[in-house]
Amino acid sequence: MKNYLTIIFVVVCVTLSAKDYTVKYISDDITIDGVESEKVWEEANIGNDFWQWRPEDNVKAIKQTEFKAVFDDENLYFLIKAYTKEKKFTVYSLKRDFSTASADYVQLIFDTFSDATNGFQFQTNHLGLKGDVLVSGGNRNYRTDRNSSWDAIWYVESKLYDDYYLVEIKIPFNQLYFINGDKRWRFNIYRSDTQSLEHSTWVNIPQNQSIGNLAYMGEFNFEKPLGNSKKPMTLIPYINAIQGKDFENNYQLKDFDYGVDLKIPIGNSLNLDATLNPDFSQVEVDDQIVNTTKWETRLPEKRQFFTQNSDLFSNFGTRESQTFFSRRIGVAKNQDGETIENKIISGVRLSGKINNSTRIGLLNVLTNEDIKNEIPQNNNTLLTFNKKVFSRSNFSFFILNRENTKKYDFVNDSERYNRVIGAEYNLANNDGSWSGKAFIHKSILPDKSHNKKSLNTSFRITRNSRNHFINFYSAYVGDNHRSDLGYFRRYGVYKFEPTYKYRIYPNNEKILNIEIGHFTSFVFRPLFQNKQELTYNQTSVFISYLNQAELNIERKQRKDYLFFEFDPTRTNGATPLPANRYYDFTDYSISYKSPSRNLFTSDSEISYGSFYNGTKFSIQSRLSYRRQPIFNMSLRLNYDSIKLPKPYPTRDIFLISPKFELTFTKKIYWATYIQYSNQFEDLGINSRLQWRFAPLSDLYLVYNDNYFTDNKITPQLRSINLKLTYWINI
Repeated sequence: MKNYLTIIFVVVCVTLSAKDYTVKYISDDITIDGVESEKVWEEANIGNDFWQWRPEDNVKAIKQTEFKAVFDDENLYFLIKAYTKEKKFTVYSLKRDFSTASADYVQLIFDTFSDATNGFQFQTNHLGLKGDVLVSGGNRNYRTDRNSSWDAIWYVESKLYDDYYLVEIKIPFNQLYFINGDKRWRFNIYRSDTQSLEHSTWVNIPQNQSIGNLAYMGEFNFEKPLGNSKKPMTLIPYINAIQGKDFENNYQLKDFDYGVDLKIPIGNSLNLDATLNPDFSQVEVDDQIVNTTKWETRLPEKRQFFTQNSDLFSNFGTRESQTFFSRRIGVAKNQDGETIENKIISGVRLSGKINNSTRIGLLNVLTNEDIKNEIPQNNNTLLTFNKKVFSRSNFSFFILNRENTKKYDFVNDSERYNRVIGAEYNLANNDGSWSGKAFIHKSILPDKSHNKKSLNTSFRITRNSRNHFINFYSAYVGDNHRSDLGYFRRYGVYKFEPTYKYRIYPNNEKILNIEIGHFTSFVFRPLFQNKQELTYNQTSVFISYLNQAELNIERKQRKDYLFFEFDPTRTNGATPLPANRYYDFTDYSISYKSPSRNLFTSDSEISYGSFYNGTKFSIQSRLSYRRQPIFNMSLRLNYDSIKLPKPYPTRDIFLISPKFELTFTKKIYWATYIQYSNQFEDLGINSRLQWRFAPLSDLYLVYNDNYFTDNKITPQLRSINLKLTYWINI
């Protein structure tokens, strides 16, 4: 009987919290000025009664918010009142896609296809800043389900009043994808107020779920059917002038380059993107990484051509066995095994929805041949099909192909092509409490003998309730499975990983919640007679404070078998640790992250323990200071002291990286990175000035300088780029 009463209570709560809003049609003009002066706003419906998400998720918000929405044939309009008497807001910078971590903001999120999986997000604040995000995966994971590289043309103005700030927004319908003639979307709006330390949402969301989770949304009903989506065709040419010098090879760099991107709408929900002779010189530089593991460093994709709609292409597999990793395109190994740039000639991407429940994606990129470095020309293609099933789950199928465009004497027949086909099922229930993934992939190589034991399969199931988080993950990668365009830590592996976390919500005015968890990993290598390679146990206590500070304490115990010699310090000429034996080591760590709303913040971790047959002491720290909203500076410090018994290496490894950002206006930004690592004996300087002189059109001035630091500081490569991109609607 108790269980039945609980179910009835949950159903009643969900029913009572369900919300809908009717958007009235208008024919009058609205001036976007942050002033509630038009008569249409008096007649518009009001959305209110916001709920807290944090610190509590079962009470009404202290700082309430009201919104109004109307539409005409071309645009959707919003008027938002965020009530607050305090005027001490938190804002990090004036740049587009401004950070919302512990900052003041309001965000709109639209599920235009009502699939609870994909959406559009627009964010602003009391200064009228802009941020726009493509949402995927139901918005369950902040890191993987939000793509801020997408930019839309929309308009916003904000003004401060005595007890609220008012935001006025205009979003052209031609910036969104939706079904022609639709009358209903799903919608939510949420807000962060740093003075009251409160996050609030229009539709109530449990705090064990992400604040923008698409499972929790209201009905957004248009008074009359929407017209046809009329997205314009867009031409984005660029020119790039470069001047510099390669000191290592005594070579002058002097070039003038040009190219073009083209965006062609197909219907109202498909888009064809094409690029010819793309250039990514304006892209933010990668962060240097201290690597003391056995694995290749995995750096995030930052090139816009690959990041837009990336969930369609990059979510196959797992983080450790990702079948398509776009950063493989544009780099290649020369005859000496060194990784060098491989020029992209052209690319095309078709992505979007063909109906309310079906998405398709086609990515094709042609890379240039480099005969001198024995790099063939390759055609790289990924075709994917995604079908919604049940309420929020989906089924996907893909074909991946990397193939030489012609025969080369320096390429073995067994390496002419690499193909992978696969199918995946992604589970997500109505309220986000259950999620999971299952897939099977198979690689196909020219050498038929390698097509046996070439499967890659995995299964994951997750239960996320208010107090309990339970996850079970298993994976198998066959001995002969290969994906040339993927990222794989290991081939020939079985893995099992159970995880459990218990959440406590104490009645404490300072602590938001406490999370106690344990994670275990077992790794077996069938390629090596099913020998167990790894047993890993991690126990943690995580405390989240109401002021948004975080404290984490961990114990990590590892039993690791080395199949190959390995030097964790990566010291030239050092004696590596011997293979074919187990190493047992344990370390303890404590980390603390101060409240992000403070002008001076720190995020630091200290760890110490045994490490293979020696010890390791590590400090990782990021110190930040801002003079909001114009100036930000940070200093990243990594220190690893690895002490191994003789004759194995002992080394102190440093990584120092200061960063400076100035946002002079909402359109002019300047950022400078300095990075030094003694592990790779490299000093790099990157300085980038960006002027957004027109909507989505930019002028970049980029300075790069790199030095060798092994014996003395000597110049390696220096360049300066001037790049202009211009957005033209046709």
